[in-house]
Amino acid sequence: MKWKNPLLLLCGIGISNIGAWVYLIALNLIILDMTRSPLSISILYMLLPIATLFTNLWSGSFIDRFNKRNLMIFLDLFRAIFIFTLPFFESLFLIYIVVFIINIANTIFEPTSMVYMTKLIPKTNRQRFNALRNFINSCGFILGPSIAGFLFIIGTPNLAILLNSFALILSAIVILLLPNVEIKKEDILLQKINIALILNDWKSVFQFSKTNVYVTLIYVLFSLVTVFMTALDSLEAAFATEVLSLSDSTYGFLVSIAGVGIIAGSLVNTLFANKLKLNVLIGLGAFFTPIGYIIFAFSTDFIWASIGFFTLTFFLSFANIGFLTFYQNNVPVEIMGRFSSILGILEAGLIILLTMTFGLSAEQFDIRPIYILGSVAFLVLGLIIIIFVSTKSKRNYHEQVLE
Repeated sequence: MKWKNPLLLLCGIGISNIGAWVYLIALNLIILDMTRSPLSISILYMLLPIATLFTNLWSGSFIDRFNKRNLMIFLDLFRAIFIFTLPFFESLFLIYIVVFIINIANTIFEPTSMVYMTKLIPKTNRQRFNALRNFINSCGFILGPSIAGFLFIIGTPNLAILLNSFALILSAIVILLLPNVEIKKEDILLQKINIALILNDWKSVFQFSKTNVYVTLIYVLFSLVTVFMTALDSLEAAFATEVLSLSDSTYGFLVSIAGVGIIAGSLVNTLFANKLKLNVLIGLGAFFTPIGYIIFAFSTDFIWASIGFFTLTFFLSFANIGFLTFYQNNVPVEIMGRFSSILGILEAGLIILLTMTFGLSAEQFDIRPIYILGSVAFLVLGLIIIIFVSTKSKRNYHEQVLE
């Protein structure tokens, strides 16, 4: 495989990811400084799944019929404009509204980019590419918080948010240089998207799910991993700054250590991409990622918090690469946008429920016991996943889809 275009795609992903981390940390700290409330941060995290519920009913039909590269460019520029406006709002409600609009674009962009990557990268190279993609994202883990911390020193979190706007514009330029991967010319403007078409798309996804139960269940289990991580991460900034009494800059450094963990995990996966089976990657990630959260939950100082962060992100890279490659190899690219969008509705609903539960509980009780309880429940899910992907009765099927 020629790696020019994949490397160009990784470059665009890296630029966007660095900016996204700067934006996320800055926005967390801005809202926390405004409210001093863990619930306000939980609401911020819930805006993405709410946007998912708002868009996923129809966005899959849109994605599968639109030119993926053009849609990605448009969404990058759209997000850049709205992110640029954020520093000019002093009302928490208006900030939430703008973030919600940005999240609508994020919700459409993720499955669009997934379909584009699947079409661009041959099946035999996907696991290695996903490992490299994870490595690039981990560089964002390192550089993003570091850049954010530097910008906090020389300016304000608002300056950090503005940087993300320019990063998205640069990402759009990089994507413009990538090839068009559409096999045939399909344009959403030439097709009438209506309720009947959307319902028919839903039926096609349900039919695929009924005939590929194991693939669907694996996807749902990974969605539950995302649910727990999002709910726990919504308490992360408050836990680090209020329970562990870390400064904003120290918290940024802690996130950078998490980036080191993903870099290490991604390098291991890149080096041994041809030797690590997908069920091994999924099993290791599903078990040790919640172990890292448990270490962080019981930590009393920066050292133990760092160990927890490194552990969870090191093994999270295994889970991400395993699940992502499994998904790309087993869901037809023709329905990939609809499949992820429709099942994403379930994930979004559970994220809202669990994140709200954690946020309200943290308001009423101490943050630490809530974080511990959530981490232990996450570990139980990890054990269920290990049992599921290791069941002897499915071993023959593993050889087909989990290698």
